[in-house]
Amino acid sequence: MLALLLAGPAAAQTMTIEEYAPRSTLRVPEHLLTRAKYPFVDVHNHQRGNQTPAQLAQLLRDMDALNLAVMVDLSGGTNGRVADKVNLFRGAGGNRFVVFTNVDFSAMDQPGWTERAVRQLEEDVKVHGARGLKIFKNLGLTVKDSKGRVPTDDPRLDAVWEKAGALGVPVLIHTGEPAPFFDSMDQHNERWLELKLHPDRARPSSQYPSWEAVMQEQWNVFRKHPRTTFIDAHLGWLGSDLDRLGKLLDENPNVYTELAAVGHELGRQPRRAREFLIRYQDRVMMGKDTWAPAEYHTYFRILETPDEYFDWFRNYHAHWKMYGLELPDRVLRKIYYGNALQVIPGLDRSLFPGS
Repeated sequence: MLALLLAGPAAAQTMTIEEYAPRSTLRVPEHLLTRAKYPFVDVHNHQRGNQTPAQLAQLLRDMDALNLAVMVDLSGGTNGRVADKVNLFRGAGGNRFVVFTNVDFSAMDQPGWTERAVRQLEEDVKVHGARGLKIFKNLGLTVKDSKGRVPTDDPRLDAVWEKAGALGVPVLIHTGEPAPFFDSMDQHNERWLELKLHPDRARPSSQYPSWEAVMQEQWNVFRKHPRTTFIDAHLGWLGSDLDRLGKLLDENPNVYTELAAVGHELGRQPRRAREFLIRYQDRVMMGKDTWAPAEYHTYFRILETPDEYFDWFRNYHAHWKMYGLELPDRVLRKIYYGNALQVIPGLDRSLFPGS
């Protein structure tokens, strides 16, 4: 009998685990939002710099449909190139776009590198119109000098962090990766599917420091520069440990955080996440990362509705289901725009009625 069972349809099944995408049979109330309840600032986005007027016009229409009032483009470029982005968006949407500048980490061994980096940051802000500084994840992972990997808390960068504080602009910093990317890719790794599909995202110990070591370098910077405002990208990769994230925020009043690419961490722990966002409602901002308008809809559903057991928009990021937090209006307003108005200079308050 066992042999007959094994010879049936199940034995002929060739589908792999990577292809498995079950459709839920659960029938519960749904609130399929396509527009945020309040106008919002996306503090974490990336846009191309060669868009045509027609493409920019479509971008604005897509933003309007989402109720996205201001987009922060973090990819301003290095060595003064931020001016090109600022001018591009000024002609297209004026007050609807903000651009952050970046740092050129090449040639850090050369004498005077720190002084040049500080001068460039000041010029980018005062002359070219940058409203902040974005640090990509290459710092602390792949940026190297003649001695090897450059840590995020390298003292040659101290003057750069201090200059940002003196200029009154925030530093949005992405350090490291999700902790499971540093772990063994085995049956216990909950990001196994993502690493299987995207093996380049793995950070094996043979090539990289541990997650703890990489993140401690970031936290050292926060503590050393209390007069500079930092926005810790992606919930600081602590979305799965909100107690630890709360402790980080408690210890560093100069640090904020944002939701880009980590909404799925909140959506799987609705009671704890709701409690966290209410408690830290003055420290969290809306962010998305990649520009894909339909993907914002899942964020709105998580933040605004009481919905149960729905999908994240990328199953390899989260094979678990989402649940809505149904945040109070006062908290939504702060996450969507209020906190960004406090941190990013020069945002047009007229875009946010009642602000």
